Amino acid sequence: MMASPDTIVAVVTPPGRGGVGLVRVSGPQARAVGERLFASSKPGFAGLRPYRLHHGALLDALGRPVDDGLLAYMPGPNSYTGEDVVELNCHGSPAVLRALVRAALELGARLALPGEFTKRAFLAGRMDLSQAEAVAELVAADTLAGAGFALAKLTGALARRVASLRETLVALRAALCLAVDFPEDEVECLDVPGFVRETRKVLEGLDELVAAGERARPFREGESVVLTGPVNAGKSSLLNALIGRERAIVCELPGTTRDFLEEQLDLEGLPVLLVDTAGIRDAPDRVEREGLARGLARMEQSRLTLFVVDGSERFDPARCAAIRFDPARVLAVVNKSDLPPAVPEPGEVLARAGLEVARVSAKDGRGLSDLCGRIRERLLSHAPDAPESAPAPNERELALIKQTREELAGLALDLQAGVPPDLVSARLDMACSHLDSITGAIAPDEVLNAIFDKFCIGK
Repeated sequence: MMASPDTIVAVVTPPGRGGVGLVRVSGPQARAVGERLFASSKPGFAGLRPYRLHHGALLDALGRPVDDGLLAYMPGPNSYTGEDVVELNCHGSPAVLRALVRAALELGARLALPGEFTKRAFLAGRMDLSQAEAVAELVAADTLAGAGFALAKLTGALARRVASLRETLVALRAALCLAVDFPEDEVECLDVPGFVRETRKVLEGLDELVAAGERARPFREGESVVLTGPVNAGKSSLLNALIGRERAIVCELPGTTRDFLEEQLDLEGLPVLLVDTAGIRDAPDRVEREGLARGLARMEQSRLTLFVVDGSERFDPARCAAIRFDPARVLAVVNKSDLPPAVPEPGEVLARAGLEVARVSAKDGRGLSDLCGRIRERLLSHAPDAPESAPAPNERELALIKQTREELAGLALDLQAGVPPDLVSARLDMACSHLDSITGAIAPDEVLNAIFDKFCIGK
């Protein structure tokens, strides 16, 4: 790929104030811009040295100091973007960061587009497309587990697995070409049973990648869990206990929660959105009815509902007829287990309805650890098993892998049905094309733009 003639600049650190800020400049004029914006504190400074941190004053375009900081110079092609890169490390003042960016613009740079630094790294061959997407996934990860899936891709694990599968397909394509070139020797040239066996091995490898992607989906996208049940069952108290702070208003008056509240919870690397909804009671007012309707809608969208009841009071299932007691999607939670239980005990009533029952006390914390474990287990129970070594593709990559699988499955059937090799080869070509699209060996501009436009500015 040809190097871009533009030099770009952007603030790399998140918006707002912080202890440290970083401005990155990349392109053919990066070093010249850096030299204009930096004055070394070292007597007899001999110029920028690659891959060293230089201390001094950071300047505006007129040479006036704006901060005391550090400069790093990384010449291409051994930089993040494959171009000359300068990074200005300053204090995290928005005013200082704006001044440094403005100075770089006045010296001929332009503002970087979203994801443009990483896009340049891809175009320069510093990383393949799956690694470039992993950069955005790592930045967006809400938990360490999600970051782990992205890091595995960033190290090239998916690209290596795809390349291995593609090598097998290339060998199969060579066998097909031989059969096409020498049709009179087709039986000798093409070992159909062996060809089908090799195709099925590739299919197994693709199935592992699909399973790994589906397994990683909850850790990347998160899951939502709705809290519902009769009024005064302690739903809001349970929400507060799970997240470890007073987020929801707790009051003995019924109908305190009228709309729904949302809070994030990290369950051993699994991001969970807890949704506290309005309590269910007879003759609610118009506002409560709207809150109940919204809560029921959220239940339909969520993988799991916690049906919370007060363990110290008798439970009448007829009061909650609007709730669909689907055992696969509902976990019953008997709260207030620190109090004497009602007779009959609500948990026993719910168990007879076929629900799994957890007993907790939001007041003193008993049973909360067990409840968190059950929630996590239920949310992950639908995910397929996958080998630990299998990298986890994202949605775009999964779609391409599934398309590859469809072509190869059809190819095996075609061969067994006696379809001529020259017709079968079209499926093999398409399968290789899909795999190439994963790594970016084939990547139309509209695909690249759709991917990198989702990045944050500065990355």
